Amino acid sequence: MCSATLLAVACTLTTATGCSSGKADDPKEAPSPSASVKQTPSKPADATETAKNEAIATYKKYWQAMERLYADISGKNTDLKQYAASSALASAEADAKSTHARNMIHVGEVSVRNPTVTNHDIDRKIPNVTISSCLDIDRWQVINAKTKKPATLPTSRLTRFVVVSTVERWPEGWKVIRDEPQDKAC
Repeated sequence: MCSATLLAVACTLTTATGCSSGKADDPKEAPSPSASVKQTPSKPADATETAKNEAIATYKKYWQAMERLYADISGKNTDLKQYAASSALASAEADAKSTHARNMIHVGEVSVRNPTVTNHDIDRKIPNVTISSCLDIDRWQVINAKTKKPATLPTSRLTRFVVVSTVERWPEGWKVIRDEPQDKAC
């Protein structure tokens, strides 16, 4: 009871001293409407659009983390777990480990083109979206880690292809949980 009373007195004193200048009739001393009223946007943010944008941002960061994972022969210099989980994380780590075991690394960059939410279920217990994008790996070269010479790759391989990914919102943020390259050029 005592602490509640002290809190009430402290709030009253703060309000009384914070809002009064002693010159109530002086218009120069009155707070401006913009200072006393918090401006709110004219249109509230759409929760679905916000979720879609956050998921796409995570998806792009996922591919940046993949670049770092495949470029580091030790496979330790990555923050992929921040952006991926489940089968997407397991597949990426296993594939990178296999690539590194052959003394190969990837250098350059991956380009994620036109990431588009093709399906969403934001109202579930674990909200999720499906993202379709065109993954361009034309400037992501496979090289020998020791010699720095490019690996010989099939000339018929796709370097721009469709990828369909599932991204879920976990307590710690959005995570790519499934990443499925399609055998379809884009």
